[in-house]
Amino acid sequence: MRLSMLLDLCLLFILHLQHQLAYSSPSHPSTANNHLCPSEQSQALLQFKLDFTIDSFASADCDYDEQYSQPKTMSWNMSTDCCTWDGVTCDRSTGYATGLDLSCSQLQGIIHSNSIVFQLSRLQRLNLAHNDFSLSGVPRQIGRFAGLTHLNLSYSNFSGLIPPEISRLPNLVSLDLSSNDQSFKLEPNSFKTLLQNLTRLSEVSLSFVNINSVLPMSLSSSLSSISLQNTGLHGILPDKVFQLPNLHTLDLSFNKDLTGILPKTNMSSPLRWLDLSATSLLGELPDSIGLLKSLNHLQLTGCNFSGSIPYSMGNLTLVTFLDLSDNRFSGNLPSSLSNLKQLTQLDLSFNHNLEGQIPDVFANLRQLTSLSLRGNNFFGPFPSSVANLTQLEVLDMSSNSLTGPLPSNILQLPNLTDLYLYNNLLNGTIPSWLFSLPSLVQLDLSRNQLTGPMHEFQYKSVEFIDFSNNELTGPIPLSIAELENLTSLYLLGNNLTGIVDLDMFSNLINLQYLGLSNNNLSVIATNKSNVQLPSLIWLRLSFCKLKEFPPMLRANENLDVLDLSYNEIQGEFPKWAESRWGDSLTYLNLSHNFISGLKHFPWKKLGILDVQSNLLQGPLPSSICNLSSLEILDLSNNSLGGVFPQCMGNFSNQLTVLNLQNNGLVGTIPTAFAKGNRLRNLNLRGNRLQGTLPRSMVNCRNLEVLDIGENHINDTFPHWLETLPELQVLVLRSNRFRGSVSSTSKIQFPFSKLRIIDLADNEFTGNLPTTYIRNFKAMMNVEEARTALKYMGEVNYHEYYDDTTVVMKGLEHKLPRILTIFTTIDLSNNKFKGGIPDIIGSLRSLKVLNLSHNSLVGQIPPLLGKLLVLESFDLSSNQLGGEIPEQLADITTLSALNLSRNHLVGRIPRGNQFNTFGADAYSGNSELCGPPLSRNCEDSETPKPPPPPEVQKINDLDFASGFTWKVVLLGYGCGTVLGLAVGSVMFFIGKPKWFIGIVEREQLQKVRRPITGVFERERQRKVRRREERSWKKKLEIFLRVMIFVVNFYLCAFEIQTMYINLNKQAAFPSAGFMWHKEAALSLRVSSLEVSLSWFYDIEDHVIHVWLQNKDSVPVAICVGPEE
Repeated sequence: MRLSMLLDLCLLFILHLQHQLAYSSPSHPSTANNHLCPSEQSQALLQFKLDFTIDSFASADCDYDEQYSQPKTMSWNMSTDCCTWDGVTCDRSTGYATGLDLSCSQLQGIIHSNSIVFQLSRLQRLNLAHNDFSLSGVPRQIGRFAGLTHLNLSYSNFSGLIPPEISRLPNLVSLDLSSNDQSFKLEPNSFKTLLQNLTRLSEVSLSFVNINSVLPMSLSSSLSSISLQNTGLHGILPDKVFQLPNLHTLDLSFNKDLTGILPKTNMSSPLRWLDLSATSLLGELPDSIGLLKSLNHLQLTGCNFSGSIPYSMGNLTLVTFLDLSDNRFSGNLPSSLSNLKQLTQLDLSFNHNLEGQIPDVFANLRQLTSLSLRGNNFFGPFPSSVANLTQLEVLDMSSNSLTGPLPSNILQLPNLTDLYLYNNLLNGTIPSWLFSLPSLVQLDLSRNQLTGPMHEFQYKSVEFIDFSNNELTGPIPLSIAELENLTSLYLLGNNLTGIVDLDMFSNLINLQYLGLSNNNLSVIATNKSNVQLPSLIWLRLSFCKLKEFPPMLRANENLDVLDLSYNEIQGEFPKWAESRWGDSLTYLNLSHNFISGLKHFPWKKLGILDVQSNLLQGPLPSSICNLSSLEILDLSNNSLGGVFPQCMGNFSNQLTVLNLQNNGLVGTIPTAFAKGNRLRNLNLRGNRLQGTLPRSMVNCRNLEVLDIGENHINDTFPHWLETLPELQVLVLRSNRFRGSVSSTSKIQFPFSKLRIIDLADNEFTGNLPTTYIRNFKAMMNVEEARTALKYMGEVNYHEYYDDTTVVMKGLEHKLPRILTIFTTIDLSNNKFKGGIPDIIGSLRSLKVLNLSHNSLVGQIPPLLGKLLVLESFDLSSNQLGGEIPEQLADITTLSALNLSRNHLVGRIPRGNQFNTFGADAYSGNSELCGPPLSRNCEDSETPKPPPPPEVQKINDLDFASGFTWKVVLLGYGCGTVLGLAVGSVMFFIGKPKWFIGIVEREQLQKVRRPITGVFERERQRKVRRREERSWKKKLEIFLRVMIFVVNFYLCAFEIQTMYINLNKQAAFPSAGFMWHKEAALSLRVSSLEVSLSWFYDIEDHVIHVWLQNKDSVPVAICVGPEE
């Protein structure tokens, strides 16, 4: 019995010892008094376990972050103490769970508000991060954990409103709710309470939580880490955040509405990590940034900082990561950057205004592993101090203006993996050390001016090579065929020579991108080794003298881009190629070959199909309408015939370019262009299409180019096209259009973007379309010619350019690319009549104007001399008369002129380009004279020099107003004769009596009785005196009438000339032909004073009228400022 009791005691001791060891181990804490986990707690945890399933994808991001997920709850069961379970921590004295860490536990399911886990009221730490709680909301019952100090619910797919109870957990020290569903939201009041009232809170991470609030002005001094990335913060960043005494981490990045400037003083916090990227902070970076001497991570990318980089940046001697990219910094790099000896990553890319030579500040930065200066204005040579950066892994100086050759003596870059120097002005040969870097993976020297041959690669680590668009010569290095890891090889656009057998790439099983286009290579495909490139998805072999489809593509099923254009491939498209790439091919360019057949289109994802300039024959297969993803279709310049498939009007919602020009298609244009289509270019030129233009084209709201020239369309002018807001090229030439082109539309700005309009060789009638011409705004923008050259269609990422054909100098010119500054009007070979509208002179950017072979009459408007960039001008075969305006000689860009077969007269202008034109330009105008014609002008053997500008201006004014000194003298002469005649008649016949009565105010009194003596003598003396006064009055009448008539004539003539001026204002809008207000008013006052002069003294009035007319008339005639 004693033995039995002894055995029981031993067993109890062993169990006690097991528990003691278990609870004392780090992974299984124990209670000091050996208390077991309470049963109700075990049951609660097991019930919590049953609420979820295990799914490894629920914690996939843990594996990405190298935290490694594992299903911790799988080991939970009732046979063991819950305090020993994985992820559970218990109080050593009570056995109650104080910590639950189920992060990366592959849990999937919903946390319910009545979950039994909330009975674990003594929890202090709760970590459920990196699971998938299926858009659960955070239950309000979380507020029961009053003793909670650490809460982590990040990366767990929570959604909805964060309960305010979290912001009332008084003991909270660390809170992480970051990176959940985008609907995860925290109310601004709860946000403010968190940062201000939780005095123990040290670390808060709410990144990617929808807060949409301002940052509180005052924050708890206990905060040491604040992470609020992409939370919708707005307003001004308070300065006090940089004065928090314990703050070492501040991340406010990706809050685009957060603005303000950094404080110039009092940046005294012990910050070690500062990230303000992608905010709207602006202004200069203050010198006070140098006070943050504890910084080791500074990231300010994508803000609006400007000015120079402060010299004080050199005070941040502990910084290891510095990113100031994508701002507006300017000036030179400060030399103080050489003090940052701990720096491992430096990124100053995309500031665009950083300039000057790159200083040699890198000699001391021996720890630097990544250096990026991309996208600035640095010039000068490649910095030699880079050779000292032995730890450098990534070097990017692309998209600058670096010049000169690369240094030839760099031998100490053993760790360099990525080198980007593309889009510079580097020249010379590629140094051999670039081919000897042992760790090199990415090498991009494209778009420079490098010459000479390529060397052989010494190591096989290279994966990416881009030498395109240089001037390299010689053959392709054979060592490239040994680069087993190579995925991308771009050698396009050089002067490489030699024969390239595609068999050389047989070992490159990882090759995905291969471009050899635009060289002097002769590519052959012997396929002796049965080459297969299973990974190839991108192949460009244009201008490679290829004679057949590469056989190595037979086994490839993932091809995405294939360009075999400008080769010598003959025969039909191979059937094996039709059956391949059905689910992968998006781009196929076979243009400019000799392919005679392409009957099937099985490629479901094909976006670009370019087979122009081949030998395709037969009808266009309707199966092409199955290409529902097609964006660009170009089958132009072939021999396709048959009826135009009606399905092509709306077979693809993605179609932007449909080019079928120069084929033999018949029938009508499709009548159903669907609403919402994206068609931008419709070119059906050079077919045999009939019928009318379908009105459904008004649904093509994005249409920029419409070319249906050289068909048999029988219709009136399609006025409804003026509603297309983007139309820039309209070609209707050589059809059977008829009727007037004049507009009666109420559209405010019809055809405002039109640059090219060609209506030639039709049967249009009526006057030239002045209303439309007045709205050709795109032809009036002369400033656009000074901007960088652009081509229509250039924005397309597949480099497909719009094309058209224009007639200049009587010859057709194919424009494979249409410059956006090229403008032309061709209305020739129609039946237009009337005059040439002056408004054409406002089309200041016009390059070509052809109005020939019409019935235009009148004179050539002098305002056409303002077309100062005009290159081709044709008015031949009309009925134009008058002289050739001298202003046309001001057009210094004119290279082609044809004014033949009109009724022009007078001297041919000389000067500038007019001195270069031959007699053919003026033939058929019998009244023209002067060089280059043999007929001399009558007034002189040689042409008179043009008058000075001032005299010319006055002559133009006289011509426009019709009021010259000859007319004035004629008016005064006629007025004088008429005044004498009328005055004499009135004087001698004494009529009208009321008028004579005004003069003879005193009637002779009748003498009732004879008076003698002194009285008689006095009476006779008075009679004589009255007679003398009567003669004076009559003379006064005579002068007054004469002056009145003259002034009346002048006033009438003034009204007449003003009426003439109003009618001529459109012809001379820039000249000052309106009468001066004061001069005209003076004439009117003069006339008025004449009519009232009966009440003034005759001598004073005659002098006054003479002075008024002397001063006013010359002013009114000679001075004509524009009003």
